Amino acid sequence: MIRVIITDDHQMVLDGLKSILETAEGIKVIGLASNGRELLRLLDILETDIVLMDIDMPVMNGIDAMLEIKRLQKPVKVIILSMHEEKTLVKKMTDLGAKGFLFKNSDKEELLAAIKRVYIGGQYFSSALTYNLLGNSQLESSQTPSPFTLTEREIEILKLIASGLSNKEIGDQLFISHRTVDTHRTNLMKKLEINNIAGLIRFAIKNGYVQ
Repeated sequence: MIRVIITDDHQMVLDGLKSILETAEGIKVIGLASNGRELLRLLDILETDIVLMDIDMPVMNGIDAMLEIKRLQKPVKVIILSMHEEKTLVKKMTDLGAKGFLFKNSDKEELLAAIKRVYIGGQYFSSALTYNLLGNSQLESSQTPSPFTLTEREIEILKLIASGLSNKEIGDQLFISHRTVDTHRTNLMKKLEINNIAGLIRFAIKNGYVQ
């Protein structure tokens, strides 16, 4: 069971996220906090795996809370939930130890995927963020450098498309809806200036994403 604390100063956000997570198998919301100070108090008394945390909060904001979590060496993994996408802010939060960064308009599938990925020791960054935006050496792809910047999720989907899987098959494998897959595929085509699946497959082979 993945134990989660949600931290946000908007009650509607807290209630909404709690409602979403309560329907997910293997995840339990064990606490809600309206600011970083409340979060730290909860971390003192609750054994926690994942913290979902906003940045802009009263009393203690997300940056100061991350500093305290790092200083106190709290054994939790933090996923930032925010509407901000400034390069310096995203990089600062990852430098402080955040293992994920999601926008508040992310869908349910992406939220659950992020929690599960971070829980097992990985990192997860919103499909709306590129490695170029993050500017974080820890997140750079080990692939041969290319002039294009793709998110981790886009690379996953590109590989599966090149393997011949349909949107539904890709969605089933990644635990996301086929509509979400279609959105990622459309974004890939726009980003890479490619007009069809054959072109995506050629790009994947040329750049070493598939053999």
